[in-house]
Amino acid sequence: MKKLEKLTQEELEQLGNKDITCLLLEEKGAMNTSDIFKEIIEILNLPKSTYDSKIGDFYTSLATDKRFILLEDGNWDLRTRHTSDKIVKIEEDEEDEEEPKEDMPTEEDSYDDEDDTDEDYNDTDDELKDLVVIDEDELELEQ
Repeated sequence: MKKLEKLTQEELEQLGNKDITCLLLEEKGAMNTSDIFKEIIEILNLPKSTYDSKIGDFYTSLATDKRFILLEDGNWDLRTRHTSDKIVKIEEDEEDEEEPKEDMPTEEDSYDDEDDTDEDYNDTDDELKDLVVIDEDELELEQ
């Protein structure tokens, strides 16, 4: 904890959990959520009960912060340590594995316009033909 050890307790308390996580990952390398959060609790001298009540929020904050990346082994690391080629490749592989949804038409499906009928079509103009528009002045006179 080279950088962390140089900081005073007051400076550490002013840092957010995500900033402390950055420093931890810089110094120690990839770590899992639990170990990171336990170290933060220890560094900030927080009660142990904080772990149970805040671990979910901490995980969410890591997942939404672009500085961190969740690796396949379940550990978090700094995104800057991983090439974007690797990240893109993982996303492309996931897309290739997706099967087409049955509800979605494929190129092989054809549409016949002749089969479409207007039976389900409701013309709202008939419903609105008796509608009268009254401006505010006329409305006040009626009252």
